[in-house]
Amino acid sequence: MTDPGLRELRPLGGQLLWGGPDPLWAVGDWRPEEIRTISVHRQLRPDDTVRTGFPDLPEDPDDPAAADGAVARLAVVGHCGAGDAALRTALLTASGGALRHLTVWPGSYVVVLQQGTRTTLIGDLAGVRPLFHTQWCGGTAFATAALPLADLVGAPVDPLYLAARLAVPDAPEAVDGGSPFAGVRRVPPGRALSIRAGRPQLQGYEPQLPAVGGSTEITEAAATGEVTRSLLEAVRCRVRGDLDRPHRVSTDLSGGSASTVVTLLAAAIPTPPTRRPPPPLFETLRAAPPGSRPPPLLFETLGVTSSGRGAFPPAQGQEQILATSRSVDERWGDPRSYRTLHHGPPTTLPTPARSGAIRGSWARGNGAATATDAPLLAVTYTDGASADPSPDPARTAELVRVRSLAGDHPRLEHLLIAGGPDTLPYADLLDPDLAGPLTDEPGAALVAGARHRRRLAEAGTDHLGGHGGRQVLDGHPARLADLLLEHRRLPLLRPITALARADSTDHPVHGAFGTPVSVLRAARRLARTSYAEGLEDAATQLMSRHVALPGTAGAASIQSLSWCDPGPAARWLTDDALSAVSVRLRLATRRTAPDERPGARRARLALHRQAGEFRVLTQLAEEAHGQRLHAPYLDSQVIRACGLVPPSARVQPGSRHAILRSVLAGAGAESVPDWGSTPPDPYSAADSVREGLRRALPALDRIFAAPLLADLGLLDARAFRKALHNAARDRPVPLDGLAAVVSTEVWLRRLHARQGSCWTGMPLAERRAIGGLDPIGVP
Repeated sequence: MTDPGLRELRPLGGQLLWGGPDPLWAVGDWRPEEIRTISVHRQLRPDDTVRTGFPDLPEDPDDPAAADGAVARLAVVGHCGAGDAALRTALLTASGGALRHLTVWPGSYVVVLQQGTRTTLIGDLAGVRPLFHTQWCGGTAFATAALPLADLVGAPVDPLYLAARLAVPDAPEAVDGGSPFAGVRRVPPGRALSIRAGRPQLQGYEPQLPAVGGSTEITEAAATGEVTRSLLEAVRCRVRGDLDRPHRVSTDLSGGSASTVVTLLAAAIPTPPTRRPPPPLFETLRAAPPGSRPPPLLFETLGVTSSGRGAFPPAQGQEQILATSRSVDERWGDPRSYRTLHHGPPTTLPTPARSGAIRGSWARGNGAATATDAPLLAVTYTDGASADPSPDPARTAELVRVRSLAGDHPRLEHLLIAGGPDTLPYADLLDPDLAGPLTDEPGAALVAGARHRRRLAEAGTDHLGGHGGRQVLDGHPARLADLLLEHRRLPLLRPITALARADSTDHPVHGAFGTPVSVLRAARRLARTSYAEGLEDAATQLMSRHVALPGTAGAASIQSLSWCDPGPAARWLTDDALSAVSVRLRLATRRTAPDERPGARRARLALHRQAGEFRVLTQLAEEAHGQRLHAPYLDSQVIRACGLVPPSARVQPGSRHAILRSVLAGAGAESVPDWGSTPPDPYSAADSVREGLRRALPALDRIFAAPLLADLGLLDARAFRKALHNAARDRPVPLDGLAAVVSTEVWLRRLHARQGSCWTGMPLAERRAIGGLDPIGVP
């Protein structure tokens, strides 16, 4: 900071992790075990170890006491399952410019790497831990949230970003790397942000399958083994957690295959024993008797060897052993050695016996959890309020399945939560002030805040769910075009037959003959369509307001067989908003096309969208109860393992259930459930959503009589109010589109009513409100 008026500027509630010209703060409700740092100096120092928690540093980053003179630093923020040795080795390996190895550990975290004058930030592949940056005072400010950066630079709301999210939610070209605030940029998932001399630069660290040439696939059995291994590690690092901090783990048991697998895997992991803190290093050195040799671990930690010149001379007959340990230490310090890259620092201590799942796909017979372990809370939520007094057969079958699963495992403590009228979707809108937490961006979880608060009120401090399981394992309909690009037509037979069978229920003739022909024709058309032509078609559909209504499974698959399709909320946007988004799509056609196949791209973007919705849900949970929500399926390593499943096997009906059954069998589960057909999702049931709409219809009419979205020039308020009344009368209206518009309006109102700032010490001349609303204009 060169401006003297900004020397007192600090993030509100921030704790300094390291000082100097490029300081790093941890802002928010971070747990001490979620902050891990390590520094390397030119000369070996005793404090060159991994430190957990917040360091004892002064508040001023320019204070000489905050500068330790390190040449390289590494900070891992979030829930990371890497050991201290892995972090030390990763910091040494990163000196050569490699970044991907910093994302292979289980967990969800952000990595900050500082080497000299360069600072590199790495997020995850899904987007649960996004990164944002903006230009400020001749440099670049970065954060894991957009709102603090908007407070810092006084950025207003970007209406074009909101219009793009509503019109084409699965098209990053329409967003163009932006955020809800103008001037605040977001780093795309799978990319790293490198800052040097105040200038940001994006670089990719994850290779993608090229669009030209055949794919190098592995067998389905080998891919299932990798999924089992990565998912086991992801669940185990959450269940075991920090051995020094007591925590209560709970899981979602909704009846679906993804949440059931997470619950059964967590129940099979035994309770970790209490870990005693090791004695300090130098206390052990002083406790050693004179003339004796300390344990070899001390020498390896300090990086020295005994050669007869230290305080502990070698014993008789140990020269050969000391020579061997010296060469081992030297090889580990060499970044080119195999030990440094793969094994970390050596140790001669005996390897402790492992408990729970071993490294790999299988579990030890003597390490399984028993009834004597701490109970695992499994939470099942079901709607108890409905206009129809008769019980729903699908919901009843779901509850029977859940109770059977919970009763078969002695460690599970099943908790059934029945919601009432006050927990239906849109129940929060009955509050005239729309009070509630302000998230970093809009999300569908904002319209079901009461339901999530009720569901998580009885959950543990760490709650595991099956979010993202469908996106990482299911086959997107656009993957049919990928198979045609590889000239593989036989794997298309079963999925097309399943779509024809589903459409034949209501339309026997059209479903049996028209659906297969239409789906195959759409897949061939997508295989022959280039990236630029696909974006041009999407822009044309927006301008002509060609947005299809929800229909059969075959119609939904045909609509998804494109590079980009309009979202369900696009039908209620104004002409100016649709024109602005279509112009941005047409401008994107002039850039270089991505080297990616359409099916793989659509599946990846759907995963990013699901991760964004989960991020909004985690912010609501942390604000309400201080809980940590975990989604093991959204870990980078799990995503990589699931990406190894061949597309020909992924698109087959029931492939997700078959893979997850194999995961349970490989993890040593005694009984593997049979889900059969896909169970209904209790958190998005259409009857509960319509019942909530009917109860909140007066409040919705009051809100959308003069919505802020209309002031921004985005929403046709009259058409949207008509759609709300049609949905309350059980007419065909896209309910997910209604939720997207209502959540965006609620987010805007909470942002507009917000007071205060994320910073302290901001000069009065620099304080600018971010709640200003400027109408959208065509660029």
